[in-house]
Amino acid sequence: MAATHSDYRGYLRNTVDIEAGQHRFHPVQSSEPTYRPLLFGTLAVMGLLQVASSVAILLHLTGYLQEVDLSTAPHRPIEEVQTEPVLNALRDTRRRRCKTPKEGLASAHLPVKVPQEYSKKGEQKAITIDWNEMHGHCHKMGYQKGKLQVMESGFYYIYAKTCFRYYEPLEDSSSQAGGTPVDVSNTQLIQYVYREIIKQNGKSVLLMKTGSTMRWNNTSYNMYCAQQGLGVRLDEGDTLYVNVSNAWMLDLEGEGTYFGAIKLGN
Repeated sequence: MAATHSDYRGYLRNTVDIEAGQHRFHPVQSSEPTYRPLLFGTLAVMGLLQVASSVAILLHLTGYLQEVDLSTAPHRPIEEVQTEPVLNALRDTRRRRCKTPKEGLASAHLPVKVPQEYSKKGEQKAITIDWNEMHGHCHKMGYQKGKLQVMESGFYYIYAKTCFRYYEPLEDSSSQAGGTPVDVSNTQLIQYVYREIIKQNGKSVLLMKTGSTMRWNNTSYNMYCAQQGLGVRLDEGDTLYVNVSNAWMLDLEGEGTYFGAIKLGN
């Protein structure tokens, strides 16, 4: 019985100890609710940041942020500073595409020379046009007596345009002193572009030809333009010039009658 009584007391002691041990862990369980506000707060902050970032992206895509950047130029945002090098790189690329060598390519553009008069006699004969060097430009090309001079060998684009016009009021035609009216009812207006080849002792070679036969009258305003262009390889020392028939009908305005060449490459 003594053993049984002592066992019973031991059992009671063990039960008390277990209960006491369970009470020791209660503070740990009671500390769990303190983490919930921190967790909820973190989630709320993350949600607000996500909403703010979405709104910022939306404003940037709609262009609103760009307007703000222009109005607050002294305080540029980080986003503008980050995108600026990319924009500068794109601008530099465009400049490199359009940039030409410092000295530039050989070129010339000459308007028709004013004043100049051509005789109406022998109007069908082609005559070389004189060009106005003072109001045009020649870069690495020369000009003398109606002829462009090539100073650099290479591949060139040559262009020429000539305009013809005729207008003679009735009072002028009737008051001509002993003169006969000019017949313009069947007029040939032809434009020729020639090249003198230095390697062939200045031999002239026809590069381009265009024109038309016009049937004009004596009383109304008449106008016709001929334009052409051609790419050809030229040698240093070659010359270029333009001949036209009925040169006395030339329109003496630089916007309508001009001649030029541009070097495209070697």
